[in-house]
Amino acid sequence: MTRGFKILTFQAAMLAASAFLMSTVASMTKAAPVPQAAVRIENFTFRDPTVTVKPGTTITWTNADDIPHTVVAKDGAFKSKVLDSGDHYSFTFAKPGQFGYFCSLHPHMTGTIVVKA
Repeated sequence: MTRGFKILTFQAAMLAASAFLMSTVASMTKAAPVPQAAVRIENFTFRDPTVTVKPGTTITWTNADDIPHTVVAKDGAFKSKVLDSGDHYSFTFAKPGQFGYFCSLHPHMTGTIVVKA
């Protein structure tokens, strides 16, 4: 066996090991999936009007009604556009607390997101 062949074999082995390590590190550092929860809007109500989640959870409201609605935080932290039938709005709750919300078009429609650590 020639010395040149041994060097090439060693380099190939090092490249393969390097590629393996890089793919392993990349798979280990992928971001964890964002926790999700959903609230349906139907019959002039927020189904599941109280939802309890952990910080970092994204809530998605979907308008399943045949008329427009909105999702507005009582403290002003979030506000959707007018949601027509089939539209949705998402918001990620980063910190613990209780977050009341309502439909600005139909203020009797209310709900609460409880975020617990």
